[in-house]
Amino acid sequence: MQARRIARELALLSISQLPNKPEKLQDRDLKDLLQAAVRTLMAEVRETLEMASSELQRGNERLLKTELLREEIRASDAQRSVAMVKEAIEFTQSAINRLGMAVELPEMLQAAGQLNVQDYALDLVTKVARYQAEIDQTLTDSMVDWQLSRLARIDRDILRMAIAEICYLKTPPQVAVNEAVELAKRYSEADSYRFINGVLRRAIDQMKATRA
Repeated sequence: MQARRIARELALLSISQLPNKPEKLQDRDLKDLLQAAVRTLMAEVRETLEMASSELQRGNERLLKTELLREEIRASDAQRSVAMVKEAIEFTQSAINRLGMAVELPEMLQAAGQLNVQDYALDLVTKVARYQAEIDQTLTDSMVDWQLSRLARIDRDILRMAIAEICYLKTPPQVAVNEAVELAKRYSEADSYRFINGVLRRAIDQMKATRA
């Protein structure tokens, strides 16, 4: 995994813990938030593996139950049998997906301890905290028939990070948008990434128009 991508995840987990007036935070406070984010990642590793194990067990139990009942299942109960097998497959597929995520997490944890990753994450959190008012205004101006305050906290934080990267960390706009979309796919609701993509693209267009 790319170091910057891991740094963004650390920053997102840290920003979610910022107080209402983050501009008053000291550097030590921000570093404490970052360390808390690392601990959150460690907990996520354990939770992901535990949930995958649980889902595999549940899927196996469904298959065993179907096998045991096979002799007793009449033609009229065929639909019930199919439903049980389908449920077992869904549990197993979910477990496989979680295990796929878990494979990446140890690498993420190792990288999270690297100074360059922590430095970028801290820089990003600092910029969001320091310039939140300006960032929120940029986002508000880019939203159509919606209010920033009505968004889910995770979506607001992803949007703020992207604008902070573009405006204060010189990240290419397309990179910032792509990374925000990936964060939304991982941490937010199913279709939130589409909304985030649209807001950021409008924000970029408006910033270009202002500079022209």
